[in-house]
Amino acid sequence: MKTQNQRGWLFVLPVLILVAFNALVPLMTVVNYSVQETFGDNLFFWHGLGWFEDVLRSERFHAALGRQVLFTATILIIEVPLGVAIALTMPRKGFWVPVCLVLMSLPLLIPWNVVGAMWNIFTLPDIGLLGYFLNNVVGIDYNMTQSPLAAWVTVIVMDVWHWTSLVVLLAYAGLISIPDAYYQAAKIDAASGWAVFRHIQLPKMKRVLTIAILLRFMDSFNIYTEPFVLTGGGPGNSTTFLSIDLVKVALGQFDLGPAAAMSLIYFAFTLLVSWLFYTIMTRDEQ
Repeated sequence: MKTQNQRGWLFVLPVLILVAFNALVPLMTVVNYSVQETFGDNLFFWHGLGWFEDVLRSERFHAALGRQVLFTATILIIEVPLGVAIALTMPRKGFWVPVCLVLMSLPLLIPWNVVGAMWNIFTLPDIGLLGYFLNNVVGIDYNMTQSPLAAWVTVIVMDVWHWTSLVVLLAYAGLISIPDAYYQAAKIDAASGWAVFRHIQLPKMKRVLTIAILLRFMDSFNIYTEPFVLTGGGPGNSTTFLSIDLVKVALGQFDLGPAAAMSLIYFAFTLLVSWLFYTIMTRDEQ
């Protein structure tokens, strides 16, 4: 019996060791801080699970987590259907295919901090194009620095503009992989557009949509740069998501113990929900 050649792993092993080292060392440091108390001068004292108990009982943590969950749920509800709808309208052949793909890719190429700064200027009520238009042309009293609702809407619209393209490109990749024979059979059977989408296109896009949902969940649930640059977590704490609050605790207040415990809870929650998403989306294939 011929044995499988495993020598290929030797070429990958150095990269795996490097990645594992870069991931495990920070994780071990965070775990170390989460179970200890420090009083400066590198004096550490065992604190056990006290920080975890304090974080889980904290109303501030619950509020930040609630805002994070609400933001992520809103983003997924908007971006996934919108991305699929745009992908369905894109051409499959011809000159406009590369044009559409390039246009869809442009928002993804802009750095996160630039996106936040760009939308910050864009929405200023006095000189920003959007802010000036809403206030002086439409007649809406728009000021995201004073209105929590305006800040929320702005952050959501910014994220939709920035990341819907990712869903579009993944959904489009699933659509163009469908053989023409499926569409020809549907045409012979006089299937409606909804029937084609439900029985042909959607099942064929299931795997790429699973990837899209997982990526968008993890990205939106850990979002920090764009809303921080745009609103700074305000007005008040209305857009202070869990990621922003974590940075404030760690770097603003320099409470390393609570921040480490919060980050581990954050990490565990992200892994758990990602696993649930993946299990639900792929249960029919198992």
